[in-house]
Amino acid sequence: MSDAQSIRPFLTALEKDGALVRVAKSVEREFELSAFLSAADAGPALIFDSVVGSPLRVAGNLLNSRARIAAALDIDIGEIVPRIHQAIRAPVKPVKVAGGRVQEVVTLDDPLAGLPVPRFFERESRPYITAGVILARDPVTGRGNASFARFAILDGRTAMVGIAPNHHLALFSRRAAEAGRTLEIAVVIGAHPAIQLAACLYLGVGDDELDCAGSLLGRPVDVVPAKTVELMVPADAELILEGRIDARQPIEEGLVSEYHGMYEQYGPGFLATFSALTRRGDAIYQAIEPGYHREHVYLGALPIAASLLSAISAVVPNVRDVAVTEAGAGRTDIVVQIADIRPGQARRAMFAAFAAVSLVKRVTVVDADIDPWDAVAVDWARVNRMRLERDLLLVPQAGTDRSEPMEDGGLVTKAGFDATAKPADRVEGVERALPPAAFRDAARRWFTENLPVEQRLWLR
Repeated sequence: MSDAQSIRPFLTALEKDGALVRVAKSVEREFELSAFLSAADAGPALIFDSVVGSPLRVAGNLLNSRARIAAALDIDIGEIVPRIHQAIRAPVKPVKVAGGRVQEVVTLDDPLAGLPVPRFFERESRPYITAGVILARDPVTGRGNASFARFAILDGRTAMVGIAPNHHLALFSRRAAEAGRTLEIAVVIGAHPAIQLAACLYLGVGDDELDCAGSLLGRPVDVVPAKTVELMVPADAELILEGRIDARQPIEEGLVSEYHGMYEQYGPGFLATFSALTRRGDAIYQAIEPGYHREHVYLGALPIAASLLSAISAVVPNVRDVAVTEAGAGRTDIVVQIADIRPGQARRAMFAAFAAVSLVKRVTVVDADIDPWDAVAVDWARVNRMRLERDLLLVPQAGTDRSEPMEDGGLVTKAGFDATAKPADRVEGVERALPPAAFRDAARRWFTENLPVEQRLWLR
């Protein structure tokens, strides 16, 4: 038994680096916990030592930047997307272990009671579990799946789960219902960040995200049998809720916040009934501030970027990187970096992106000298390297997801921007005015060697 595949080592590292704040005051689950997380959105991770009505501590705002996610995976920032991309291509299956700390305490009566589940926003009517990685198996094939969806608490045993109709978990729930059954699930909270990132991947039906998590970890995910459902669950997580989804029992949700920062009215979700809570004796409950907040943004953005890199590279092999922007809430707006671009490749990349992820509605293609994660540099390329009458692509009435804020009947107009340099556009050429490369490299070395890390975050 160990802590290696929980959030604990990362929390320890954040605290050592001064990137974690302990909130000593007792906070309420109703809005106050959410207000603290929202206020710290771009800042430190938080641990709440006391939450009214619960014996558990709460952690949040852990993965609110690319730098944090890189630290959690123990890699450099520029390696994140390639590392996730590699995890998709070279999955590592979980291994069964003798026991796990996640089952030190087992609660069968009212498993949801006493959990410090926050109510986040004014117009939402219920508290939501937001950091739960949901494990399930396809009732037809038996293949596994890991994903995120929010659970709105109804009482000590039941909740409503809202799932987009095209998500694999919704597909599995409907398949079980068609066979007259419920779908067994395990909701994993406080697992290693690699497991959380893997659960956000866009994979094919039958591809198990838990296998990709093992690749990200650099070793298999340790799993143990759940207590009341026929699933294997991560042994080192903080807590796990075991239960079943019944797609035959719709539950009206009401208004719910979405990634774009506004409310949506989706109608009914499915009933989830929980049969057990297993946890560590001193479990830490993890909460992700939903809506347009950075942890929610980046948990979506980086796995989507890796999935898009895989899809685009199949038709444009010289693609270098893909960024999914904060402006698009880590979902709808992407930038594709292509080296030595050839005629026609910009539009091929655009259509590949639109086809791969239905939420994507704006694609900007840039050259290798533009950092796709640098919003100002990308905007510079759009302003200075585009002729709009030639380089703007509009795709009216394109299919999208129900969560797109401007969709109408499942359709929205999508746009592509070819912001790559065309040398024939300028007599003077497109070369950037900069000091010679050797002098720039020497200056970078000096700063790197003479300034502490926190004083050279601006260095490019």
